[in-house]
This record gives sequence, structure tokens and C-alpha cells, in this order.
Amino acid sequence: MADEFIKGLGLFCGAGLAWMVLAGWYRTPSFESPRQLIAAPPEPNTVFDAIGIFLNDVFLWTALLGALTFWVLIPAFNEFRGSGPSA
Repeated sequence: MADEFIKGLGLFCGAGLAWMVLAGWYRTPSFESPRQLIAAPPEPNTVFDAIGIFLNDVFLWTALLGALTFWVLIPAFNEFRGSGPSA
């Protein structure tokens, strides 16, 4: 169980940090705004902007689905299958 937890935590922290950095660049119109990190992204001016905006969504879903997979789905599948963690 500990290995699933640390894999989920690693995905959650790593992808969450990358999401926060990219959201700070592309989804924060001003630091006085109450919509920091959740505002609509601007139109991309360059290819790198388009890649950054795309990766922002990828990292968000990787953090959420990765943690869900390793913290809930895999342990539930192992418990359902009957091959719980061996001591």
C-alpha cells in the first residue's frame, strides 16, 4: 500500500506544481484579481504559448487522475480481487 501512496503523491505533487507554475503564467490576469489560476487563458501568440496552455490542462488532469488511480482505484481493485497487500 505504501508504494501506491507514494506514486500517487509523487504524481499529485509533481503535476500539481507544474500546473500551478503554468497557471500562474497563463491564467492569472493580475495579482489583484480574485480569479487567480482559474481565469480563461489568453489567445496564444506563439507555438510555445500554445504548448504551455495545452500542458496546463494536461498537468491538471494528470495530478487529479493520477492521485485517484493510485489512492483509490488500484487499492480497490486489489481488495476486490482478493490479493490484498502481502506482509
